[in-house]
Amino acid sequence: MKHICLWKRYAAPIFLALALAVPGNLSAAEKRPITETDLFKFVWIADPRISPDGRQVVFVRVTVDKKKTGYDTALWIVPADGSEPARPFTAGPRDNSPRWSPDGRWVAFVRAPKGEDDEAQDPQIHLISALGGEAFAITDLPEGAGSPAWSPDGRTIAFVASANEKDLAKRKKEKEKKAAEEKREGKKASATEGGEEEAEDEDEEERESDVRVVTRATFRYDGGGYADFERPGHIWLVDVPASGAPLPEPRQLTRGDLDQYDPVWSRDGSQIYFYADTDKEPYHTAPDNDIFVIPARGGEMRPVVSIDGPIGDFALSPDGRRIAFSGFLNPEKQRSYDQFDLFVAGLDPAAPAKNLAADYDYDVGAGLTGDQHAPRGGRPTPIVWSADGRSLFIVTAERGRANLQRFNAESGKVEPLTSGDQEVASYTATPDGSRVALVVSTPRVIGDLHVLDTATGKMKALVRPNEELFSQLDLSMPEEIVYNSFDGKPIQAWIQKPPGFDPKKKYPLILNIHGGPHAAYGYVFFHEFLWMAAKGYVVLYPNPRGSSSYGQEFGNVIQYEFPGDDAKDLLAGVDEMVKRGYIDPKKLGVTGGSGGGILTNWIITQTDRFAAAVAQRSIASWTDFWYTADFTLFTPFWFRGAPWEDPEDFARRSPITHVAKVTTPLMLIEGEEDYRTPPAAGGEQMFRALKYLKKPVVMVRFPGEGHNLSRNGQPWHRIERLRHIVGWFDKYLQGKNTGAYDVP
Repeated sequence: MKHICLWKRYAAPIFLALALAVPGNLSAAEKRPITETDLFKFVWIADPRISPDGRQVVFVRVTVDKKKTGYDTALWIVPADGSEPARPFTAGPRDNSPRWSPDGRWVAFVRAPKGEDDEAQDPQIHLISALGGEAFAITDLPEGAGSPAWSPDGRTIAFVASANEKDLAKRKKEKEKKAAEEKREGKKASATEGGEEEAEDEDEEERESDVRVVTRATFRYDGGGYADFERPGHIWLVDVPASGAPLPEPRQLTRGDLDQYDPVWSRDGSQIYFYADTDKEPYHTAPDNDIFVIPARGGEMRPVVSIDGPIGDFALSPDGRRIAFSGFLNPEKQRSYDQFDLFVAGLDPAAPAKNLAADYDYDVGAGLTGDQHAPRGGRPTPIVWSADGRSLFIVTAERGRANLQRFNAESGKVEPLTSGDQEVASYTATPDGSRVALVVSTPRVIGDLHVLDTATGKMKALVRPNEELFSQLDLSMPEEIVYNSFDGKPIQAWIQKPPGFDPKKKYPLILNIHGGPHAAYGYVFFHEFLWMAAKGYVVLYPNPRGSSSYGQEFGNVIQYEFPGDDAKDLLAGVDEMVKRGYIDPKKLGVTGGSGGGILTNWIITQTDRFAAAVAQRSIASWTDFWYTADFTLFTPFWFRGAPWEDPEDFARRSPITHVAKVTTPLMLIEGEEDYRTPPAAGGEQMFRALKYLKKPVVMVRFPGEGHNLSRNGQPWHRIERLRHIVGWFDKYLQGKNTGAYDVP
């Protein structure tokens, strides 16, 4: 995790919509506004993987399932020259993580088969020929397997699995028991034919306890549930079977009681590099992790890159002598926001690492906040070496845009590889870095698949999965503005206007606040904003101080003062909108999620100018959040100490302290399995207090949903969330009372 944030682990015939002719250009009058239920029709592209020869791209195609309660994933494939439309490669519905073999003849991927109850079973590594056909499993491990990585000779696949010796012994016993039962049934049938019966001898099953003994402060994760410290991830190896040969037995390469993950083979295949955690209780110290190496034949693991700070992605140079990685060095005084930089080092933990981004004051390896990134399937943003080892490619976030940059591997000089008002959401490259497959999002494109020639900078669109749908919709580009805040600091923001916007009319305004707080809005698709605009609202979405993509100082300025001046930045944005003449100052709404949720709660305790507010997955009491969130605040990056050490500061910055000042009608959106901002530390407190004060308040709770409800929650729940938010604003900003929120 880069920054601790509130928001922050068979070929088949299918009808090809992409092959249909797109309807002719419709006039604005003929196009319709986007709806909330268009989400059911969206198609997302994830984890694009370009073949070693650069001729094909396999990717994960994500769609809403038939029940509209989840998502299906299948692998699709398309020629990189765009000569043919994309076609299905596997049938799904739970296929992901495609990885090409070095010779391009096979694709390894991860499949979670359906069980008898239609639930996903443990995911296992599968293989499929690049020509198509039947896929087959090459692992069958308890707890599953993932993160496949081919050896350079294509004979072995490294992967990550968390099965322990107890699991393996149990699986062996189950197989032996099954074989014995089959044998017994055979004997029984023979004996029955001969007039004899054999008595069955059933072994009593040993009961497994479901009681948890918790010894670590961080013991559960939003979206992941309770951590299983008895099953850390380890690196395993499995030989690729020859045609017709029996499946080989996987073998465990690394051991220990801490996680090891993301294997990368050395250029000659003799060693495997990987990340490893080094501290059972890392929350007591500044963030840190290292890169290790181990002989592929087995042996001792040793550190190869170790800095005083966390390491993100890493990549070996073409000659195998250097390693590039993203990360940051821990400052003397801990900050709440630390930008990732780009480093190059020799393969010696004692050798100093060179920071190529020392003079580049933006966030390396980062993206933008949106609600339509692929809800399943993965979003790789790797470091890519050029063939000559002289430059590196990586995405960076810069003032509301996210594009690929080229860094000189010696001087650190930066030049754009892609540009424009967009987000490069994910990508991978050929081994020589000459071609890149990338998914690009804009305010009017969820995510299209392109291929980039890194020598010429030319980019070609390969797959536009939502083109037919979007050709029917009236989607306007947002307007970018920059306004001065209360102290003169410039703040960048965007305005999404309704279809057919008339500047002579007066519109209701919704101020929409991003989470994080160290995150950023920008040029990326946002269904929520487009639908609010389609319902007649002007939507303002700013990047106040504390946002990422504006430099280290801008992002860290809110340390120990959140919420505070960032809220003033937001209110200054509302002032700017009112001055423009087309906003009705009596019809102002405010909403936000996570970090934006606490700012929503905070703002309505500081001003009564808003006619309605919706706080989503919010915080009311910093003290209660400190005790219950899924990550700890043991190091002083948001607060200088624990709640009992500085109770005044915790109370001063908690909305619940000032709740008696609230006059704005408030809706609270809560996921009942949100471990990041637990409802008991946020919405439930605001709801109970405002009910006591007899103020208008309603709480909407979503069963089974965590902190990422708006991004990867059940599709129907995502739709209902949008309806409730706009329904609340319709009631108080436009007088459309459906009676849904009246007290009985």
